[in-house]
Amino acid sequence: MKKKLAVLGLAATMMMSLFAGCGGKGTSGGKDASADKGSVYYLNFKPEADAQWQELAKIYEEETGVKVTVVTAASGQYETTLKSEMGKSECPTLFQVNGPVGLASWKDYCADLSDTEVYKQLTSEDFALKDGDKVAGIGYVIESYGIICNKKLLAEAGYSMDDIKNFADLKKVAEDITARRDELGFDAFTSAGMDGSSDWRYKTHLANLPVYYEYQADGINNTKAIKGTYLDNYRQIWDLYINNSTTDPKQLSVKTGDDAVAEFVAGKAVFYQNGTWAYSDISSVGDENLGMLPIYIGVDGEENQGLCTGTENYWCVNAKASEADIKATEDFMAWLATDDTALKAICGSQGAMPSGADGMGFVTPFKKNLESDNLLVNIASQYVADGKTPVSWNFTTMPSETWKNEVGSALTVYASDQTDANWDLVKKAFVEGWATESQAAGN
Repeated sequence: MKKKLAVLGLAATMMMSLFAGCGGKGTSGGKDASADKGSVYYLNFKPEADAQWQELAKIYEEETGVKVTVVTAASGQYETTLKSEMGKSECPTLFQVNGPVGLASWKDYCADLSDTEVYKQLTSEDFALKDGDKVAGIGYVIESYGIICNKKLLAEAGYSMDDIKNFADLKKVAEDITARRDELGFDAFTSAGMDGSSDWRYKTHLANLPVYYEYQADGINNTKAIKGTYLDNYRQIWDLYINNSTTDPKQLSVKTGDDAVAEFVAGKAVFYQNGTWAYSDISSVGDENLGMLPIYIGVDGEENQGLCTGTENYWCVNAKASEADIKATEDFMAWLATDDTALKAICGSQGAMPSGADGMGFVTPFKKNLESDNLLVNIASQYVADGKTPVSWNFTTMPSETWKNEVGSALTVYASDQTDANWDLVKKAFVEGWATESQAAGN
């Protein structure tokens, strides 16, 4: 999932200007839209899946005669792009929010999907995003992330995945590999790049762990004021990543997501934090050599922890679109949830597209979800089958993209000079920043 959906709260005046920009009913959709059939304009959140969505749009259009336009936002620019597109006369009819915080900004644009076929196809109500009694969004992909492992390299270092059951084990193995890096010819971790193509793995995905454990301890699922109970744990896993990797910590600000992929594929590191969506990037390592570990941060009982599993991808239909375009969009969503070709493209990996290209490799929450050929997806499922408790995705409750960026900046400063004073900057961004951004968003 290369991703991150920004969830900045919008001022009322901006929202009013967006309402005006869409121009009311009948103005959305492509210029070639049929007045009878309507049309679909999908603003896609996932840059890595652009080619697949373009191909599916073409197939659907050929089958039904309904125009489907797919526009893909650049990585990290979804919210900005969505605001811009919603201000145009031809607005997206299908867009995404990342969860409750994102919904708060766009709920007035979300049509009620409670009577739609795609809603009926959900296997659980947990994948419906509600605004009171209204079904405002439909989760369409379930993903997992953790620490992807090159088992072949791990074995060369004298270990197996069975040797790593908690943070202490991971630290022992990583530091031993670092001590013998010249002898072994590889490092423990790939670069923890803080370039925009990579920093979401740490300011959002890794930051989910201390949020998750605080919520668990306090018996809550969101908060306006995070306490930072587990920030010492956040520090020790961050320290482990940056001090046992392919890259000098002072160079992380310019390291990219592509750098980390290249390092892992080239066998320069054993461990690589990412998710099931990254399978096609690293599949050349070979299924027999790939494994996946939970992200351990040193919390009691983490031996029973599974991978971080959830969704931040909810489809929403633009309530400001014309009735014809709303109907066309709902029909397109139903096709995606039920059609074998569409589901193979969404759930399949290698060669799953009708063109022979790789599919998206997702797991869907729909009744007709196909068994995945994505090894990482199946590993995630095995953790659940083994009785491990998945770590829920609580980063959808993070108050804003500004909060994430400030945490990321503080992490970068700390990486270059690992003092207690600089870690205090991380804690300040995490705790005080959370309260400030929650208040600014009106949460």
